[in-house]
Amino acid sequence: MSTESSGRLVSLDVFRGLTIAAMIVVNYPGSWEHVYAPLLHKPWHGITPTDLIFPFFLFIMGVSIALAYEKRIAKGVPKKEMLRKILFRGLKIFAVGIFLNLWHEFDFSELRVAGVLQRIALVFVTSALLFIFTGWKSQAVLGGLILIAYWAAMMFIPTPGYGQPMLEPGINLAAWVDSFLLPGRMWQGTWDPEGLLSTLPAM
Repeated sequence: MSTESSGRLVSLDVFRGLTIAAMIVVNYPGSWEHVYAPLLHKPWHGITPTDLIFPFFLFIMGVSIALAYEKRIAKGVPKKEMLRKILFRGLKIFAVGIFLNLWHEFDFSELRVAGVLQRIALVFVTSALLFIFTGWKSQAVLGGLILIAYWAAMMFIPTPGYGQPMLEPGINLAAWVDSFLLPGRMWQGTWDPEGLLSTLPAM
């Protein structure tokens, strides 16, 4: 792991740059009428390289959290001070996401509360707090439990109104939770790709 004199992890910076470049190519392909299949998200089942961009961002954020807060802990920075800054940063990221969803029409009745930046904010705050207040064993166990619990909930809990577990978009348990808890509108009408329940495995 090579680092510059500033102490930055060069490999992480390179990976971040490549991920941002990939995001730009995916979001601005030139013409939406002629797009290479790998540059499109899968509608539901399956995966394309495009579907990996957001997880890559979360991976980069997780590594950055470990590098940054490990140094702060080593320097003896009070956890109360770190907690305050973590919450403030998370709130700022969340607020920017809300603003971007609002500023086009500025109609609160049509506001989409969920979003990419909002999910990043929630994952950042949760991950940073876990890193500061728990050890790696607790983090590994909790991460595994979250994934298992999410899988079990989606596979075995019947979707209200259907009487059985559903995995199709708009009628699964995650969509029902979002429709029940999220105010305003959702990205796909009946479900949101950055909804509440589906944010848990992102953590």
